[in-house]
Formats: sequence, structure tokens, C-alpha cells
Amino acid sequence: MPFKLIKARRGRPQKFGRPSRAVTLTLPDDVIASLTGVDHDISRAVVRLTQPLLKDVVTRPPAELSKYGDSAVIVTRRLPALNRMPGVSLVPLPDGRALISLDDRMSVHEFELKLCDAIDGSTDLEPWERSAMSSIREILKSARLSKGITVHQRNIIVLQSNRRRRIAEP
Repeated sequence: MPFKLIKARRGRPQKFGRPSRAVTLTLPDDVIASLTGVDHDISRAVVRLTQPLLKDVVTRPPAELSKYGDSAVIVTRRLPALNRMPGVSLVPLPDGRALISLDDRMSVHEFELKLCDAIDGSTDLEPWERSAMSSIREILKSARLSKGITVHQRNIIVLQSNRRRRIAEP
């Protein structure tokens, strides 16, 4: 799965990272107010609210790149095997998938090695987990071997309760 670098196009970037089109809707004022409570951009609010419904309709690969601008992140199904790996956390997304988060002690290269070890050596992986982990490994390998791609590790901010309670929204 070698990466293809596409020349930057002129004009506005894709809003949702996938093909889209403009539509006109007539909505009641209270619905518009509710949608702007989810996101000030009504189209983003609609997409966010419908994502959970799409998981049953749209079939997605076990792991894929989600592109934004000239960057991309790996988005995967929620994999218990990844959550069990020390130093790895999955950050859930509204559509049922997740982002991969590595703690400060683990590099992307170490993560790729741990993936290889788990795929090659673990007998307790479900077939769908093995497939998803293989997809992630292929994405990382392809990025590592590509001359036009640089892999950067970023941090995300996570708020975690010190107690066994959930964090309430402000």
C-alpha cells in the first residue's frame, strides 16, 4: 500500500476529508439552535450527529488514513488488543472508530515493532483484530519507506478522572 503524494490543489480544501456537495435545507429555528449547540458550523453538526448511524451503513476498512490538509492520522476500529498494549491507548471517535495514542515513553518505531510482534506471535488475537493490526502495520511501514512522507508523533490532551466516576461536561 505505497503512498501516493498528490500535488496540492488550488482552492479550498475538502471540508470533511471525503467527497461532499452543497445542499440547501429548510429547518425549524429550534433545530438550527440545537445544531449550533453541537457545532457553530451546522453542516459539521449534522455530520457529527449522523456519524453513529453511518457505522451500520458504511463499511470501512479495519484501519485507514483520515486526511486533513497535507497531513493524515490513522483511524482504526476499536481494538481490545491495542488497548492491552502497554503505552498504547485508543481515543474513541463518535463514529465507533478510534485514534491511536502513544504515551511519552513509546515511539512510533517501537509501536510498529510491538505490532509486528503481536501479529506474528500472539495466538489470542481475533481474526478481525489481526487484520486491523496488519493494516496499521502496513500503513506505518509504507510511510516509513516513502521518501515523501515524514512520520510525526503528536500528543493529545486527555482528562482522566481520579475516581471511578465519569467526567461531567461543563
